[in-house]
Amino acid sequence: MATSTSQAPAQQRARQEQLSGVTFGRVLKSEWIKVTTVPSTVILIVTTIVVMVGIAALLAWQTTFLFDAQSNPDMAAQMQAQGAPDAAEISRDIPGSGLIFGQLLMASLAVVLIASEWGTGMIRSTMVAVPNRTSALLAKQLIMAAVSFLVGAGSALIGYVIAQPILDTAELGFSLDADGALLHIINTGSVLALVSVFAMSVGTLIRNTAGGVVTSIGVLLVLPILVAIFGGGTEWVADAARFLPSSGGEQMVATTIQDGDLNQWQGSLVLGGWALVLLAASLLVTKKRDI
Repeated sequence: MATSTSQAPAQQRARQEQLSGVTFGRVLKSEWIKVTTVPSTVILIVTTIVVMVGIAALLAWQTTFLFDAQSNPDMAAQMQAQGAPDAAEISRDIPGSGLIFGQLLMASLAVVLIASEWGTGMIRSTMVAVPNRTSALLAKQLIMAAVSFLVGAGSALIGYVIAQPILDTAELGFSLDADGALLHIINTGSVLALVSVFAMSVGTLIRNTAGGVVTSIGVLLVLPILVAIFGGGTEWVADAARFLPSSGGEQMVATTIQDGDLNQWQGSLVLGGWALVLLAASLLVTKKRDI
């Protein structure tokens, strides 16, 4: 009995020494290693960049044809009557034009990274190594948000560089100091970062990979389509649709604000609000619920 009693303080001191070495910086480093050393994750990130840049290049090429058509007075009048967009206006939205596909891929990755740990039971090892559940989840969220921001902003910047020679053939090229151009590129990354927080929070709440992916993609991409189809003619539905997370993201990267639409900062409040509310809910539920 004396031996076991004497061992207890020693074990407690060893446990305290172990926990004292668990800093938030080290937790961030471990989560960074998890993300960057899994081949499938790296492949998905590279694929996202390639897809977003490719869409920007294709849209730039298509915009030059639109400009040529609008240079013809007869064609221009016909296209204007049909509500066709002006080539010069849409050219500044080209760098981040692949954002919708970026949201699809990065949201799916965010759900997989967290929900797979719950599904396989690996989350238990994570929580044993990092007993503070809030720190563990915040580290995952921060790393995923940082990766998503770099992917989005980097893809938009590369898309800008690639699109300029194509747009210059139709004299549609623009510099980064053009109205809204630089903010468009930065906010392309900001949208993906907030979407990743949104999706990872959903994955934490549902704790199921398939369910988390379907729910995230459903809210971000499918719900706006359903609202447009079934509620397009109703004024209050149209007003409410402005506060969907997807609508907030669209306004964040918009270079031209139409009358009655939210501006970039208001759009960021909408999408950021969704992300923060779900993040807070996921942290609270994780602290209360058994692993």
